[in-house]
Amino acid sequence: MRVILSVLGVLMILAGLLWAAQGSGLFPYPAQSFMIGSRPWIGWGLLLAAGGLGVLWLARRGDRRP
Repeated sequence: MRVILSVLGVLMILAGLLWAAQGSGLFPYPAQSFMIGSRPWIGWGLLLAAGGLGVLWLARRGDRRP
């Protein structure tokens, strides 16, 4: 379960950073994307990346044994 959550967390972080980069215009690919230069996608991307960090934290925390 730890591996699945870790992979999910990393994918969420990467997707969130991509969304934020497209929303800010730093990554204008593909050129026809509706997300390019659209400010709400910066917020949604950062929110998704923060959620991914939370999932990674839970994956690492859940592995501890008393």
